[in-house]
Amino acid sequence: MSRGWARALPLAAVLAVACGGGGRTPVVVYSPHGRDLLGALERAYEAAHPEVDVRWLDMGSQEVYDRVRSEKANPQCDVWFGGPDTIFARGAEENLLAAFRPTWANAVPEPSRGPRDLYFGLYRTLPVLLYNSAAVAESDAPADWDDLLLPRWTGKALIRDPLASGTLRTVWGMILARSLAETGSEARGFEWLRRLDAQTKEYTANSALLFEKLKRQEGLVSIWELSDVLLARQHGAPFGFRLASSGTPVINDAIALVAGAAHGAQARAYIEWAGSVEAQEIAAREAFKLPARTDLAAESLPEWTRPVLAALRPAEYDRALVARETPRWMSEWDRSVRGSARH
Repeated sequence: MSRGWARALPLAAVLAVACGGGGRTPVVVYSPHGRDLLGALERAYEAAHPEVDVRWLDMGSQEVYDRVRSEKANPQCDVWFGGPDTIFARGAEENLLAAFRPTWANAVPEPSRGPRDLYFGLYRTLPVLLYNSAAVAESDAPADWDDLLLPRWTGKALIRDPLASGTLRTVWGMILARSLAETGSEARGFEWLRRLDAQTKEYTANSALLFEKLKRQEGLVSIWELSDVLLARQHGAPFGFRLASSGTPVINDAIALVAGAAHGAQARAYIEWAGSVEAQEIAAREAFKLPARTDLAAESLPEWTRPVLAALRPAEYDRALVARETPRWMSEWDRSVRGSARH
């Protein structure tokens, strides 16, 4: 299912299709991971489990949370697949998730394991500094977060709407958490976001629009997630990227069983397989995902991972603070920062 298809149909119609599979048992997956990864995993899983019909809805990670939350009394989803662990932590607090500990749980680092076995990290997702390489030389491209504030990028930044994006929420959270740690106040962080707002030509509704506008040079620089950037480049997009020199907020990209899932047994089996060596290698090869598992041999991973891992400097900040304060921070950003430079 494409993102557009999922949005075009009413929920009841979507689920009616999702529940029909020629007598096969459906597994309904909500995910921000996009058709490349979701399609590749669907094909591989159904080939090994022909009795199962994997059906997925592709939407932003915040939209997944909102939807699972709104359906709490009557869950329509079996597997919540993808998004920052900070969003999953909110889902855990609100009893949206059910405990399930897959056999691969000990193969991911402790920070990738949610409390009470409610969610586990599958991938390490990296927000990067993105630019149109047909219009911007690598030597001129932003090399750190503060570079986005340089005068040369005034009116040339395009940003995915942070309210719907777990990736942007993570970056915003890092900026604000660092401000608190270094100054004792959020003020410096909000001022940084206000300055970025002044640079921003548009907040796009989704990543597809972001990429199209960047390709048309309606803007030249942005922030987005590495795997999507590499997929776009594979399809011919003139995109370059750099990992921020002061640190990248590595996202523990998680998966969980939805509380009250209609197809619990099948959902648990899918989660078990999604973290397997086979599925992790498919994700790295087909969709440029960095596995969270630490027990995979380096030679089993594709070549693209080597320069990325060599350049990666994980950012240090209070993740628990970000998980706790992000809803308030985003509300404040939307109310007092978004568009403030143009008023």
